[in-house]
Amino acid sequence: MKRRFLRILTASVMTCGLGAVANLAGAQQPSYNFSPVNQFGISLTAAYWNPIIAYVSEKSGVKLNLKIGRTSADTTSYVLAKEVEFVFSNHLFSPERDQLGWTVFGRRNTPALQGQIVVLANSSITDLSQLKGQEVAFSGPEAFVIYKVPYAQLLSRKIDVKVVFAGNQDAALAQLTSGKVVAAGGNSQLVEGYAKREGKKFRVLWNSEPFQDLALMASGKVPEKDVKAVAAAFIDMAKDPRGREILHQASKEVGLPSDAYFIAATSADYAAYRRFFQFAPPSLH
Repeated sequence: MKRRFLRILTASVMTCGLGAVANLAGAQQPSYNFSPVNQFGISLTAAYWNPIIAYVSEKSGVKLNLKIGRTSADTTSYVLAKEVEFVFSNHLFSPERDQLGWTVFGRRNTPALQGQIVVLANSSITDLSQLKGQEVAFSGPEAFVIYKVPYAQLLSRKIDVKVVFAGNQDAALAQLTSGKVVAAGGNSQLVEGYAKREGKKFRVLWNSEPFQDLALMASGKVPEKDVKAVAAAFIDMAKDPRGREILHQASKEVGLPSDAYFIAATSADYAAYRRFFQFAPPSLH
């Protein structure tokens, strides 16, 4: 099974703007773009998602094409430009974007995420107030857990920092470990995964309230039968030995728990996101 996983990964073609799964048989097969938020660098994001969407495409009879940009903001721009029909994202829960017609149908069954502000384990900084005037790395302006949540906390405490957008979580933490910045915004799940993969240690200065992991969502323009087929393939993946092994290998690649499977979800699971926007500064919407 591991050899099969590697064959699928090797066969996947990735460009800066588009990574496509291998062609599937059937000229009449529906085909849609799938854009997951860049939680890692491009190569690692593709390594995680390409085997998963190849499996989902095969099982559902609906071909999904991986479409990601260089940064999480670039990827979300494709979504907002209506170039994408399926997403794995938490960038669509602001009041304005709630009107765009996206439907939640699933999520990963991982523990809830927390926005964080982290420093290196041996840093002399022990309090958020010490970040005033310092450079702090974040993923990008669209990143909810990694940027909007921790930056809103800094604003609420009137701690003025110099924001550095790195493009994704891995890049923000790499800037921190290289000494280019003194702290970084973080997604608790991704910080833990990066520390595990790279052998680094961080100290958490601040944790937010919990938020559910990112949502699998479908555009309103996708026929219901195709949404149901894709949703079933994602959610049933862990019940199939081959699907479960693909998930195990993909999760191992990025430092997620081996049982990070997909489960059914609804819009109600994302109430905490909407609650954030009720009180967040308009600049963070």
